[in-house]
Amino acid sequence: MSNTSAEFDKVIAVCRQLYINKMTDYGSAWRILRLPSLTDQIFIKAQRIRSLQENEVRMVDEDETGEFIAIINYSIMALISLEKGAATQPDLDVAEATKLYDEKVLLTKNLMIAKNHDYGEAWRDMRVSSLTDLILQKLLRVKQIEDNKGKTLVSEGIDANYQDMLNYAVFALILMGFAK
Repeated sequence: MSNTSAEFDKVIAVCRQLYINKMTDYGSAWRILRLPSLTDQIFIKAQRIRSLQENEVRMVDEDETGEFIAIINYSIMALISLEKGAATQPDLDVAEATKLYDEKVLLTKNLMIAKNHDYGEAWRDMRVSSLTDLILQKLLRVKQIEDNKGKTLVSEGIDANYQDMLNYAVFALILMGFAK
């Protein structure tokens, strides 16, 4: 498990630096996105990953790595937006946005550690394509919950689904050798 924790941290360090760099370039313009828009951004990235995994011919010479990183960062943005709500103007500076990022990562990492303990790191025996499918399934669940105005009868909330997507994307990158 300590290896997983260290690998998680390596993946997140790359994602976090990209997030900070984009915050420096663009500010927090992403804050005007409503939650369904963030969900759709993640959906686009997951669909592209699936397409890359299924198509033999690629028109753009890229692999899934950048898309999994985007899923991680958009999931964290969604968790921040769940807490703060959407803004009408950019409302976070780099320091505050990074602090919120780190808070959401810590909560999600703790969830990953607890689930890994209970599941015995079963994800290590999975295919990256299966993790992609699980992300897409979580996205469809989130879209349904959003359509239900956030109400669920017996299911976990939207936040848990974003955390799971984030963790699945980290697992995929680890399996792809990104954290070595």
